[in-house]
Amino acid sequence: MKSIVSIILPVFNTEEFIEDSLTSILKQSYENLEIIIIDNGSYDSSPKILDKLKERDERVKLYRLENNQGPGYARNLGVQKATGNYLYFMDSDDYLPRETIKILMNNIGDYPLIFGSHRNVKSDKAITIVYPGEVSPKLYKKNRFQLLKSRSILNHLIKREYVLQHNIKFSEEYYLFNDVPFKISAVLEAEVVPYIKEAVYFKRIRNDSVLNPSLRQCSRKKYALSFFSMYRDNKNKFKHVKIQKELDKQLIHFYGKSVVKYFNDLVDIEDLFADLSKEMSRVDKKLFKNHGFFARRELKAIFNEDEKKYRRIHSQHEFLKDLKNGLKTKRKRLRFLNKHIFRRLPQKDNLVFFESFLGRSYSDNPKYIYEYLDKHYPEYKTVWSTRKKTNIPGNAKQVQRYSLGYFYTLARAKYWITNSQLPLYFKKREQGVYLQTWHGTPLKRIGFDVNDKKSSSDPKYKENFYRQSRRWDYMNAANEFSAKIFRRTFLFENTMLKLGYPRNDILYNKNNSEDIMKLKKKFNLPTNKKIILYAPTWRDDGHVAKGKYNFSLELDLKAMQEKLGSEYIVILRMHYLISEKIDLSDINEFAFNLSDHPDIGELYLISDILITDYSSVFFDYANLKRPILFYTYDLEKYRDELRGFYLDMEKDLPGPILQTTEKVIDEIINIEQLQLDYADKYADFYERFCKWDDGKASENTVKEIFLKD
Repeated sequence: MKSIVSIILPVFNTEEFIEDSLTSILKQSYENLEIIIIDNGSYDSSPKILDKLKERDERVKLYRLENNQGPGYARNLGVQKATGNYLYFMDSDDYLPRETIKILMNNIGDYPLIFGSHRNVKSDKAITIVYPGEVSPKLYKKNRFQLLKSRSILNHLIKREYVLQHNIKFSEEYYLFNDVPFKISAVLEAEVVPYIKEAVYFKRIRNDSVLNPSLRQCSRKKYALSFFSMYRDNKNKFKHVKIQKELDKQLIHFYGKSVVKYFNDLVDIEDLFADLSKEMSRVDKKLFKNHGFFARRELKAIFNEDEKKYRRIHSQHEFLKDLKNGLKTKRKRLRFLNKHIFRRLPQKDNLVFFESFLGRSYSDNPKYIYEYLDKHYPEYKTVWSTRKKTNIPGNAKQVQRYSLGYFYTLARAKYWITNSQLPLYFKKREQGVYLQTWHGTPLKRIGFDVNDKKSSSDPKYKENFYRQSRRWDYMNAANEFSAKIFRRTFLFENTMLKLGYPRNDILYNKNNSEDIMKLKKKFNLPTNKKIILYAPTWRDDGHVAKGKYNFSLELDLKAMQEKLGSEYIVILRMHYLISEKIDLSDINEFAFNLSDHPDIGELYLISDILITDYSSVFFDYANLKRPILFYTYDLEKYRDELRGFYLDMEKDLPGPILQTTEKVIDEIINIEQLQLDYADKYADFYERFCKWDDGKASENTVKEIFLKD
């Protein structure tokens, strides 16, 4: 009979990942498994998911703890419950390729333990592993203590008898690093430890380190203090010379990798210095010789518990490192100047920095706030960040994004006004004022409302949003719906401006035949035909490689020209990443690409009908009370696979959902009947999303930010 492998899987609030994790275990090609799940006091939907998964396979054994006792306790309990010949430990947000356990079992032989390789993977990424025909392990003997550089016991297959014989246990004193004493004991008692890289373990990097963090994604201070506790306890427990040396080297490495970054970012050295010094004083000072001049001086100051001297040396060290780094590229030189020179100059209380869509255009809420400020309060000096020279009226100075003037202005301006995000390395002054106007009422889920497995491929997506919103003093909301979402999804805690959207002022102040005719002539459009505006959203799956994007215009413009061309023309407003891929040469008298025009509000004004899909443009367009059609040919995919919606598309929209060009054409031909059919729903929609807009949002925002400050 084949040996049994007991896989021990503690679970705590991993509802998004547990099914992936357990499914990868159940699909292992080595099938003689005992799967021991310890529900460690979960209070999300994990318990319900586990109950269903348990029914799938009789190899699953489920144990429950009323309260979270920590991963060390749960793992030790799993060892007690195990009956297999071998033990294998996993985290419940990770997963395995199909052959991992089989490869480990085929190569452990008479050794007490064997371990494989780790691969960090992002939450949304699937990886295919191709295995070679033959594999053989690398053996660690006298050099086996090097294996302690990795403090994790994950992807280690260990004989259960070996663990029981040597009373090897996880620490229950601290949550983080609880597997260090287990791993040290396991390696210490073994004469040889084999390693086989082909046995792969996928370690998931979670996308939400703020609201749904893994243990390692806790606060930096907690992480550091936990490391110090681990170092102290194991230093006292294991007296073997090589283990003592390895622990000392780990503390020094941890200081250089994690503690220095903490000091640099938060500049509160006193929070950790005493604890760090206490533990560093136990290190063999001879190891300091292996480090550079400034690192040695820092380590000696910590060792001697001289915080004043450490601060001075560390400051000098960081200055020189920043200077050295600043010599590498122009951008890094400017960052050096911003940090060490510009920010030391006095703040300019009448200087205002503006940027829209990362400097791509002069547009949106910042544009209209600027124009009101420039006209009525010229005593303020204004600077616009742009990627290229742009026609901006009034007295504003322009600086190219990431130029010397850009870094200088952000360092000295009291006011920052943008509708997107500024690089996190710009530190807002203590007396600075940051207005985040944002750029629309959200339909698609954003920020912390995005499911981890469906969010951006950047595992720091949510953490970066959180760090960004810590800087915001004010935020614009177009309606109560937006205000509530922004509070929650950005964890925004400061002043929400419930004044409507400045960019929508034009829809009230310029909505007349004279201004509309001027705009049509400005765009060289026929003045004797009605206008359909087609403004679809960007799709998250359109990106296929760096700088490359998929695009297919699903709306059949030629068919529309045949049926509607005598009465209508179409103007297109596409996402900037694909706007240049559109070829309208065959229908250039019917369809016009105005995607490069920065102010979509002007396109709203000249349009008689809007066709969109999942873009938030319809929230603004509804201020005009004109017909809106929703051409959503991929509704199920977008809703269920990509982002998800805040609204019920079938119930809440002020126009019909259409999935073919033919249906779009039919509705436009019968547009008057459509308006009658949707009159009540449109009125409800307007009341819910548009009632704050009155043409004075720019004025009221300026007065709130500048006159009350």
